[in-house]
Amino acid sequence: MVVQNNNPKGIVLVIIAMSLFAMQDALIKFVFEQSSLYEIFFGRYVIAAFILFCFIIVTNKKVNFKTHYPLLTILRVSLHFLAFTAFFISLTFMPLATANALFFSSPFFVSIFAKFFLKEFIGIRRWSAIIFGFIGVYIVLNPNFTDFEYKNLLPVVSAFFYASSMVITKYTSNKDNVYTQLFYFYLISISLLIVIYFIMGKGQLNSPSYDPTMQFIFREWFLNFNYTWKFILFFGVAASIAFICIFSAYIVASPSVVSLFEYSLIIMSMIPGYLLFNEIPSERTFLGVACIIGAGVYIYFREKVRDQYIATETPVRR
Repeated sequence: MVVQNNNPKGIVLVIIAMSLFAMQDALIKFVFEQSSLYEIFFGRYVIAAFILFCFIIVTNKKVNFKTHYPLLTILRVSLHFLAFTAFFISLTFMPLATANALFFSSPFFVSIFAKFFLKEFIGIRRWSAIIFGFIGVYIVLNPNFTDFEYKNLLPVVSAFFYASSMVITKYTSNKDNVYTQLFYFYLISISLLIVIYFIMGKGQLNSPSYDPTMQFIFREWFLNFNYTWKFILFFGVAASIAFICIFSAYIVASPSVVSLFEYSLIIMSMIPGYLLFNEIPSERTFLGVACIIGAGVYIYFREKVRDQYIATETPVRR
């Protein structure tokens, strides 16, 4: 029996997920001067892990607690952790739409890594699309090399780490199912955050002279918890719902269709960026975004033609 793809349902689910991610990013930018980066991470992961646990119990999903790739699992989680550390830091000084546009360079990195590590064939057309996409990244960054702010590369660094983790996910998924991978993702991430708390969670490395971004990284955890708890609760719930929406969308619909609608996150980010922070993307930014989206769409269609679903099977946000 052939199961028909329900593409409209999948598209709606992806748009819901992207809307939640856009709201999450906007609220992180809104509260970063009153909260700590890893405090947000900790609350987000604990809440999301609890919701996942409830989901597994209610749906009676089977979880294999043994991973066949322990070292790769640790590497995968570490890369994912570094990716979103870099991305959330970038939100403190960069417009929301710009940060998300640069993060969408991740499909280009995924294709490159798939070539060298998964031995997937990439022809001249996809290489051309990848180069075109990175030209879009260059346009968005608009570098002036005499006084270029290298911190503006953080979303691209985030995309690099994220793509690395997704390629490992692709490689390990032949033996570790999604629930096994999620179990170890939250276990390792929360364990890592507990270690970070003892190193810097009480503000040991903070200094009054730091700028707001550095304060966000090193500020004492739970210092303004009466104010931030509601935001952290939202981050955890939103991340869980968004992941379930994305996961469901990739099940009920064609990955090569729904993955294209992940680019709606860039547009979604412009709305709170304008309403909350008066961020208006420049014409140059729109041009660069068009190049990035165009290259990403072309890569997806080339994968569909060649039956290689490397980028389209790996959601851009998780």
